[in-house]
Amino acid sequence: MPAQSRTILATSGGYRPATRTYLEFDALVHHAVELSGAQGRPKVTFMGTASGDQRFFNDHVHQAGRVAGFDISTLDLFPMPNVEDVAGHLLEQDVIWVNGGSVANLLAVWAVHDLGPAMRAAWEAGVVLSGVSAGSICWYAGGTTDSFGPELRAVTNGLALLPWGNGVHYDSEERRRPLVHRLVADGTLPETHCTDDGVGLVYDGTELVEAVSERDGKGAYVVRLQDGRAVEERIEPRRLRNP
Repeated sequence: MPAQSRTILATSGGYRPATRTYLEFDALVHHAVELSGAQGRPKVTFMGTASGDQRFFNDHVHQAGRVAGFDISTLDLFPMPNVEDVAGHLLEQDVIWVNGGSVANLLAVWAVHDLGPAMRAAWEAGVVLSGVSAGSICWYAGGTTDSFGPELRAVTNGLALLPWGNGVHYDSEERRRPLVHRLVADGTLPETHCTDDGVGLVYDGTELVEAVSERDGKGAYVVRLQDGRAVEERIEPRRLRNP
């Protein structure tokens, strides 16, 4: 059952260590499913292209899906798409979850396979778009990335379903915040929405409606240009219930 509106949950989290398996889905992934309104076994497709579609990590995701009670599929693009109709596969899902890695490489591979229009069509049909790190930045106009090397740089060719910039890992990587402020101040990025680790941003269409968190004491932030300088506003997230 698709969501009733165009929904994106952009995050800096979603996983937690497990005991019997390698990882489990944390509250942010479960919240993406809740936003979809899915009944029964939710259909979630995982895309790990930003890290090269690593088959071993796909297996970890399948195990996490089994524990969570989700119907998990993995959509791989290396060495070729693993489904005949990629756009059709995306439309059949309740949630599309995009993993982290290199957002620059992710966007380049998506462009080769013309996934931009397919993602927009899924979003407009009510499929919840979600993900972590690179899988967060990709939905925006751009953000900050280490895709090009150890020194963070701007990426400005995101899908722009959300017309804002995006800053991930805002509290755990000390160079992220000053670069976001500089890029907003010089006009490289528009108003930019940022998340500490464990925090997600919920959008209804292009409107930011809520910040949510799977960890205590974390924050979300909006960085705007005001009187020629970047100004940051903190948003207190709603704490999600642990699954």
